[in-house]
Amino acid sequence: GLIKTKRLKKCNSVNVKAFCRRRLPVYMIQSGMFSGPLSMAVKYVKHGHIRVGPNVVTDPAFLVTRTHEDFISWTDNLRTKIDTYNDNRDDYKD
Repeated sequence: GLIKTKRLKKCNSVNVKAFCRRRLPVYMIQSGMFSGPLSMAVKYVKHGHIRVGPNVVTDPAFLVTRTHEDFISWTDNLRTKIDTYNDNRDDYKD
């Protein structure tokens, strides 16, 4: 996901910025999954509210590969917390 082609000549042009854009909290914001500041996205990842496939990720430095992009989702634990916020049941469900 760092370079768009499979040629190794492009590896010399890979910089730190390319790695930072592939971190999980940054990818959450870029993809529209989360619309808040980066610090809040990092907190959600650290608290275990994000999963990649079946695995819960708690490391905000997790690098998202192109194969993992489609499998990023919220954990079910967070959805139940949101549904019953302040002892009020949410009437809107997906």
